[in-house]
Amino acid sequence: MPSGEYDPETVEAKWQDRWVEANRYAYDGDVADPDTAFSIDSPPPTVSGSLHWGHVYGFTLQDFVARFNRMRGKDVFFPFGYDDNGIASERLAEDELGVRHQEYGRREFQELTREVCDRYEAEFTEKMQSLGISIDWDRTYQTISPEVKRVSQLSFVDLYEQGREYRQRAPAIWCPECETAISQVETEDDEQPSHFHDIAFSVSGREETFTISTTRPELLPACVAVFVHPDDDGNQYLVGESAEVPLFGQEVPIIADERVDMETGSGIVMCCTFGDQTDIEWYQAHDLDLRLAIDESGTLTAVAGEYEGLSADEATDAIVEDLDEAGALLDRRSITHTVNVHERCGTGIEFLVKEQWYVELLDKTDEYLAAGREMDWYPDKMFTRYRNWIEGLQWDWAISRQRSSGIPFPVWYCADCDEVVIADKAALPVDPLADDPPVEACPACGHDEFVPEDDVFDTWATSSLTPLINAGWDWDEEAGEFTFEHPELYQFDVRPQGHDIISFWLFHTVVKCYEHTGEVPFDSVMINGMVLDENREKMSKSKGNVVDPDEVVSEFPVDAARFWAAGSAVGDDLPYSEKGLRAGEKLLRKLWNASKLVESLADDAPDAGDVDHADLTELDRWLLASLDREIERITEWFESREFSKARDSLRSFFWHTFCDDYLEVAKQRIRADDGAAADSAAYTLVVAHRRFLKLFSPILAHATEELWHDMHGSDSVHTSGWPDRLGIDADFA
Repeated sequence: MPSGEYDPETVEAKWQDRWVEANRYAYDGDVADPDTAFSIDSPPPTVSGSLHWGHVYGFTLQDFVARFNRMRGKDVFFPFGYDDNGIASERLAEDELGVRHQEYGRREFQELTREVCDRYEAEFTEKMQSLGISIDWDRTYQTISPEVKRVSQLSFVDLYEQGREYRQRAPAIWCPECETAISQVETEDDEQPSHFHDIAFSVSGREETFTISTTRPELLPACVAVFVHPDDDGNQYLVGESAEVPLFGQEVPIIADERVDMETGSGIVMCCTFGDQTDIEWYQAHDLDLRLAIDESGTLTAVAGEYEGLSADEATDAIVEDLDEAGALLDRRSITHTVNVHERCGTGIEFLVKEQWYVELLDKTDEYLAAGREMDWYPDKMFTRYRNWIEGLQWDWAISRQRSSGIPFPVWYCADCDEVVIADKAALPVDPLADDPPVEACPACGHDEFVPEDDVFDTWATSSLTPLINAGWDWDEEAGEFTFEHPELYQFDVRPQGHDIISFWLFHTVVKCYEHTGEVPFDSVMINGMVLDENREKMSKSKGNVVDPDEVVSEFPVDAARFWAAGSAVGDDLPYSEKGLRAGEKLLRKLWNASKLVESLADDAPDAGDVDHADLTELDRWLLASLDREIERITEWFESREFSKARDSLRSFFWHTFCDDYLEVAKQRIRADDGAAADSAAYTLVVAHRRFLKLFSPILAHATEELWHDMHGSDSVHTSGWPDRLGIDADFA
C-alpha cells in the first residue's frame, strides 16, 4: 500500500534501474508473427555535445508512442543510436582537445575522436535511462561502427551499380572554416551586416564607365563577365562590348541574360567564378572562363595578384581602400542582407570547383514527392515542408567530405586513366587508404597502380540508412540479393523527428530506402516542434537561455517533465515552462493521495468474477460507463499522436469527475457500511483505479509503475494491456 508522501526521487531511480537490469523493454523479434511488431526508427542524436532539453522532449514523445503500443500487445522495437561519424563529432573532438584534424593522420585523428565520443555517449546513455525512456538498450548502435560502415558502403556500391551516383569536377558548396564540401541541405540563411559598394567599371576602348553594385568586392579578381537584362533598355547599348575590371585589369564580355535582377543596385551585374548559384548557371550557360580567386580555407589565390594570401575579409578591406584611392569606389553604404552559411559553424559558404561524388536527385523529384505522400503525416501540415524542400532543390546531393572522421568511400582510381574501381560487396567494410583494391590491374587500360579515394561520406549519407541498419539490411552473397535480418520491422511503423531536419534526415532517408528497396521506409511520420525558452525564443548557447536537463530533473520529478512534454500539439514548438512542470507535480501528488484513499476504502472489494455489472448501483455504472467513453477518446488521441488532448482530458476526468465527485461520494457509502452498495462502490473504485493507472502509464511512467506494484500485482503496468471498454450501460441524461 502506498504510504506517506510521494518520493519521486527514490521511486523513479528504483524503476529506472529495474527496467534496465531486467531488460524490460527488449524486442523479442518473433518473426513467426510479424504483425505483432511495432518498429520505431528513433533518431540517433548527433554526438556534438551534451544531451539538451530538445532531446528530452523529442524522445519523451517517442516514448509515449512506444509505451502505448506496448500496452496494446505490440512487440515494440525501440532502439537507440549515436550519430558519431561526421563533421559534428570531429569538431567536438577538435574543440575538446584544442587541435585541428589536419594535424593528424586520418586513423590517428579518428581514434582521438572515438575517445571523445565514447565519453559523451556514456553520458547520453546514463541520462536517457534516467529519463525512463523505454529503449531496448541491447539495440544500440554507432554510425561509425564496422557494422554500420558496411551498410553505408553497401549503399554506395548499390547506388553506383544502379547508375544513381556519379563523380564530377564541378562547382561545389564549400565551407572555408570546416574546409569541406557540404550539401545544399547543410546551408541556412543568416541575416548579417554588410556594405553595398558602387564600383565604376570601364567600357573597353572608350572613355566611359558604368556602375556595378556588389557586397563582395573581394571577388573582383574572379570576375569573368558582366550581365545586363535583355529588357533593360537603358543599358542595352553595353551588350556585346567588353568591360575592364578595376584594379585587376582583365577584360570581360558584357552579355544579356534574363536572370539579372534589374531592381538591385544599378541593374548591371558582374559574374564571378563563383559568388552564388546564378554565377554558376551563367558560367555553364555561356561557357565562361574559370578564375578561382578563393581557396579551400577562404584565402585569396594567386589570381588575386598582390592580395594573394589575405583572408576574404582582409582582402575586402584592402581592395575597397585601393578602389577608393583609384577613384573607382563611387559609394559605400551599410546594409543588412541574407548570407548563405554552413549550419554547423555559421561561416559564409563559397563555391569552389572540386571533384566530388553525388547522388542524383533532380531527375526523380516527382517520384520522391509521391513517395512522401504514401506516408501518414502527424501533423498533416508537415508534409508541406517536405514538398517545399523537394520543389526548391537546385543541386544533386553531394555526399563526399574532405574530413578525417567519417566512413571512407570504397573506391580506388586507376593512376593512369582514372578508371573507378569499386570494392567487392563481400569485402566491405574497407578503407582504401589501408586496403588493396579488388583487382591487380585496371580493367580499362591494364595499368597496375591505383590511387585510393581519401574523402569520406557525408554523415547524412549514413544516417539516412537507419531503417536499413536497424532491420539488418545486408548483401546475401549466396542468394545474390539484398535481404533483411528482421524483415518484420520494415517498413517501419513510425519515424519520429524534429521539423528542423525534414530536409536533412527524412528526405534523404526516403531517397536512400526508396532506391534500395523500391518502398518508402515508413508507414507514418511524427514530427515534433522545437523547445523554446519561457519567452518563446529559440534556445541557444549564445543567448544563454539553454535549459540543462540535469538541473530540471534535480528540482522536478521526471514524470512531471513527461507531463510537460505532452503539453503541445505534435509539430508545434513548446516553450519550457516551470508552471507546466509544477502542474505535473500536482497531478502526481493527486494520483498518489487518491490511490492511498482507494486502497484504504477498497481493501475488501469483491473479486471481479463475483460481480455482475448489472447489479452495480446506478452511480457506479455511470462512473464506469463514463470512463469507457474517456478510454475511447484517449485511445483515438494516442493513435493520432494528439498527446496534449489525451493528457488534458484524462487529467480533467480523473481530477474532477473521479476524485472531486465520485470518490467523495463512494467514501461516504463505504464508510457507512451499507452492504451491497458498499461492495458496489469498492469494486468500482478498484476497477476504475486500475484503468486510470493504465491510461496514465505512457505519460506518468514511474508513478504508475510504483502504484501498480503496490496495489495490483507484481507484473509491470506497462505490459498489463491497454484497457478496453467494459460495455456497461448507464443513464447519461
